[in-house]
Amino acid sequence: MLIEVGVKKLKEALEDDRLCRRWYGVEMAKKIRLRMDALYAADSLADLWPPGTGPERCHELKGDMAGLFSVDLKHPYRLLFRPIDLPGALPASDEKERWKSITAIEIVEIKDTHG
Repeated sequence: MLIEVGVKKLKEALEDDRLCRRWYGVEMAKKIRLRMDALYAADSLADLWPPGTGPERCHELKGDMAGLFSVDLKHPYRLLFRPIDLPGALPASDEKERWKSITAIEIVEIKDTHG
């Protein structure tokens, strides 16, 4: 999957393991690396389709955060991202097909989405 990072400081942390450990701590940096590796290895977001998503627990957010997806990091933090160039809206019954069509994402932030 193609992955872009829109925030310069976050991009630096995601590209430099030492910096990531310094900013987020060792345990969180390990989780970030695991999740990024899973995203890079995926052909599309459908490879992380629930319920087969495993420890990533990839899911689409709702409410104020609609349009974003998240994967779990160290509780309560999540890695948030949005699709890039999402094709036209598909009917709700084609949700898995929509996930298959997502082959490029933009990482937007690391955040506690419940706080």
